[in-house]
Amino acid sequence: MTIPRIMVVDDDAELRQMLVQFLQQQGVIALPAARESDIARHLEAGRIDLILLDVMLGDENGVEICARLRRDHAVPIIMISALSADPDRMAGYEVGADDYIAKPFNLDLLLARIRAVLSRARRTASLVHRRRKERFHFAGWTFDAKRDEVTSPKGYQVALSRRETALLQAFLANPHIPLTRAEIAAALDVTGDSDTGSEAQGRAIDVLVGRLRAKIEADPKAPEMLRTERGVGYVLATDVTVAEE
Repeated sequence: MTIPRIMVVDDDAELRQMLVQFLQQQGVIALPAARESDIARHLEAGRIDLILLDVMLGDENGVEICARLRRDHAVPIIMISALSADPDRMAGYEVGADDYIAKPFNLDLLLARIRAVLSRARRTASLVHRRRKERFHFAGWTFDAKRDEVTSPKGYQVALSRRETALLQAFLANPHIPLTRAEIAAALDVTGDSDTGSEAQGRAIDVLVGRLRAKIEADPKAPEMLRTERGVGYVLATDVTVAEE
């Protein structure tokens, strides 16, 4: 697995160095930054998997920096701040922060939150990383991602809509991994057709899963492949093999 590269942005040199040393002890590549120009330099120099961003950076404002980063970068951002009131937290979330941690904080708790955000980011990315170049085999079925063709175990082709195809790809990229409706929606968003509003979005995903089940399950009312994972969402409960075209 790739070693995470985390940028630590804080104008307090002592705290910044402490966080860098702590993360390095956990096997993380930690890069120190004190201001927005340092952030830009690190982003230009190579991959950054997560940014720990202090809200108060001397003359600079971490919330404003987060808003500017979100215009061009999808890198996960955890804001850290001595400001812990709900309006302060909401300000961070509203500009695109993935998490907000109030100072002082327990280092083990910080590490757990970092791992959680990184895990969500990796899973969201994995939902869409296989798009056009491979052929998938699952439970006797074949999906040719290059041609968007689905072939049944009996050899006949099944027509899928564009959103049904994107949904199937999301499951095939993550066999045996329960996916939340939000994660599925993030994968479908590459089509530009995702719904807005969490409740409406969830219902739309349920309907879409039902349509896909009707086309690939022997008994859609008792699905063997696309199973409901209670309290989570859905899971593709079958092995998948991938062959490069």
